[in-house]
Amino acid sequence: MEEFKVSYDVLRQRQAYPLDLKVDLSLKRIRHWYDSYVGKVYVAFSGGKDSMVLLHLVRSICPDVPAVFVDTGLEYPEIREFVKGVDNVVVLRPSVTFKRVLETRGYPVISKMVSRAVSRIRLPGTSERVREKALHGDEKGSFGTLPKRWRFLLDAPFPISDRCCEVMKISPVQKYHRETDRASIIGTMAVDSMKREFFYVKHGCFRDDISLPVCTPMAFWTEKDVWDYIGQNKVSYCSIYNTGVRRTGCMYCLFGIHRESRPNRFDLMKNTHPAQYRYCMEKLGIREVLKFLRPHVRILHTKPLMERKIVDHG
Repeated sequence: MEEFKVSYDVLRQRQAYPLDLKVDLSLKRIRHWYDSYVGKVYVAFSGGKDSMVLLHLVRSICPDVPAVFVDTGLEYPEIREFVKGVDNVVVLRPSVTFKRVLETRGYPVISKMVSRAVSRIRLPGTSERVREKALHGDEKGSFGTLPKRWRFLLDAPFPISDRCCEVMKISPVQKYHRETDRASIIGTMAVDSMKREFFYVKHGCFRDDISLPVCTPMAFWTEKDVWDYIGQNKVSYCSIYNTGVRRTGCMYCLFGIHRESRPNRFDLMKNTHPAQYRYCMEKLGIREVLKFLRPHVRILHTKPLMERKIVDHG
């Protein structure tokens, strides 16, 4: 869908839109996607605030669209309980455990791009061309190249890769897509990461040229927009956010840990979910990973956690 590609300037303009204008634009994108697939779509539902807002948007105009939740076993207990109270949710499960993925594929560290580059460089059998590109880039640029500041990871005494999401989440969803032929609607936003910003600018809200077609109608939203929408529309959300947790994906994921001030996600987990904390530190080996990272990683952002003030707009 070439007509929906945007520039970085357009993205910034859309991110500055008032919320009502963003809602209108998102609803148009959802309707376009729904009509393009003759209603055979679903909402990728994590139980988090972003996907709850997305589900509310979608069902405001297309009430029968199912939500699909991948129960990896890595979600916060509060998230799994919250999902049980949402109507019309299809639950999928991966075929292997996270522990097995860590042992056979590697730990998800820093970011998907960094972990992928480390894996490509260290993996036996990787071609010299691919290894050189991951180390030094090529004439097309350095996207996907391992930055110099993360090259110490090449000496890590544990495997590293970006394959956990592929095994734990994407594989079950691919199976669901093959069986139902439904296309996904996902609540990811450009502000989530550099990679998501890049893909929004390159493709806009639609990707229908890949094996798992996807629509991202909230790509130009911000976290503040999400909380404002929740307050204005009285959208229910999981109680886990009231404990100080900001991200509700896989509990044990190490992506983005270097950007968190203390207390970080594991510090919070130690107090709020001690059993899960002990499991990931002792059984999954997360303690050793953090110990290896600590001398090399400094905190990049130290701003306090965003306050969750839900305004009653009557």
